[in-house]
Order: sequence, then structure tokens, then C-alpha cells
Amino acid sequence: MIKILENDWLKVEIESNGAEIRAVQHKKNKLDYMWSGDSTYWGRVSPVLFPIVGRLKGDQYQLDGNTYQISQHGFLRDVDFELSAHSLEYASFEIVSNGRFKDSYPYEFKAIITYSLHQNSLSVDWKIENRNSTEMYFSIGAHPAFRIPLLGNEILEDYQLKFTPAENKEVVEYGLEDALIQEKGVRHNLSEITLKPDLFANDALIYSHIDNIELVSAKSNHGVEVAFKGFPFVGIWSKYNEKNNTIAPFVCIEPWFGIADTQDATGDLKEKFGINQLEAGDVFQKAYTMKFK
Repeated sequence: MIKILENDWLKVEIESNGAEIRAVQHKKNKLDYMWSGDSTYWGRVSPVLFPIVGRLKGDQYQLDGNTYQISQHGFLRDVDFELSAHSLEYASFEIVSNGRFKDSYPYEFKAIITYSLHQNSLSVDWKIENRNSTEMYFSIGAHPAFRIPLLGNEILEDYQLKFTPAENKEVVEYGLEDALIQEKGVRHNLSEITLKPDLFANDALIYSHIDNIELVSAKSNHGVEVAFKGFPFVGIWSKYNEKNNTIAPFVCIEPWFGIADTQDATGDLKEKFGINQLEAGDVFQKAYTMKFK
């Protein structure tokens, strides 16, 4: 089921399967900002990653003496949500686990994902409720893919990434080897990056302690600004084609509360780098915003 949100600036389509944004059209400049979901490159548009972000070592983890298998980015992106509340500019989708995921994730939870329009911005709010008698361990992340270039007379290299680091925090850069995390070191000055295909030759760019990223064209000033203050990690990714040194016609900006396993991960979920711990009965709530220019 597709739910449409609309105001004077934007028209947004959200699919109840995965509670996934499928399209964003700017009414004033007539541009479509989201990737189409063409499976030739990547068949998704804006999946929600839960209860893991990235890949686990061996695609498995241990918890309280048991071993569980779980694929990259978890299962929530493929689950049908219920539309629980909505208006013209607002929609809230929810799911209750009810034992359905016990084979891969033993915790009981309720997840609510809410989308709301504010002029030319779309806010995304996550709520995760721990419905267990013990603490719960999980990760959650966003994976929106933005169409690049936006105009026919533009090329990839017209676009730049502009970063706003968190105050009083060290920005750490990470790399991926066989989909697992390696720390590359502290970035003392993270300047603008002009897009080019080989940026993604080794998979995603990953940083800690960034509050805001703009992806904008120097030619037209069109683009998107993603604000995610307080998120510990962010990934930036496009699908790279090694044969002709090109990327798919999209770039993902991915705010994360979680990250893939490190090369030396023990496999114990409670010891996992970047994992979140939520006490029994508590609710985890975070939000990020996308502004379409």
C-alpha cells in the first residue's frame, strides 16, 4: 500500500512494506529527488535497517549462549507495517514483533516510524519499544538513495558533499574490507568532497560524529540536506562499477545508530561495536530530517 503525504512544497510516497519512502517530488521546481529503485543497479529506495546495520561477521551473532543467523541490514525493510495514524502531511507506521522473528532475533519489540512534512523538508522519527523483561540490544539506520544528477545538463562531478561535524567530537573515518569495518583514523579537517566514481571503489565512506551532510550541485544549487544531529555514524554509498569506473545514478546518505562488525568482532551481540542497549520497558526515539532544495 502506498501512502501519499502532500503539502505546498512536496509530494511524498511511502510504501507500507518496510515503511519505505519511494518517491519525493518537489512541486515548485518539478524535480524528483529519490532514486527510482531500478533493480539493474539497486532495487531499494530508502530501507530502514534493523536490528543490525551493515554486515555481521559470518552473518551471525551469539546471544546468551545461542547463535543466530541474520543477513546484512536485518529484516525490518521487508516487513509489512500497519498505517496507525495519518493526515495529509503526516503518517505513522507500526509493527509489533509478536514472536515472528525469534529465529533470527529473540527480542520482542514494537517499532513505529513516523514521517511528517514541514515546508520543503521531510522528517523521519523512529521509536523502538523494548517489550522484554530484560535489556534489549539492537542497531537501527536509514538508507535513503538520492537521484544524481538531478538535471539533464549536469554531471556527477557537479555535485559536492559538504559536512558539518559534531561540536567537541573527533570525526573518525572507517573503511570496509569484505563488508567489515576497519578504522582509518581521525579526520581533523573534513572538507568538501567533489563526487567522482572512484570514491566508492572500496564500498561506502563511513564517518563518526557528523551532524549534517549536504549533497548539492555547484551548477544549479539543487540537492538535499540531511540533518541527523547526535547520530554516532553515517555512511555515504553508491554502487560502483569497476569495469567502466562509473557509479549508479544515485548517492545514499545513511544516518546510523549502529555499524557493521569490525574485523576482530567477538560475535557476542552485547559486545558489538556501536550496539545500542535499551532497558526493559524503555523506548528509544531518534529522528533525522531531509531538506529538498
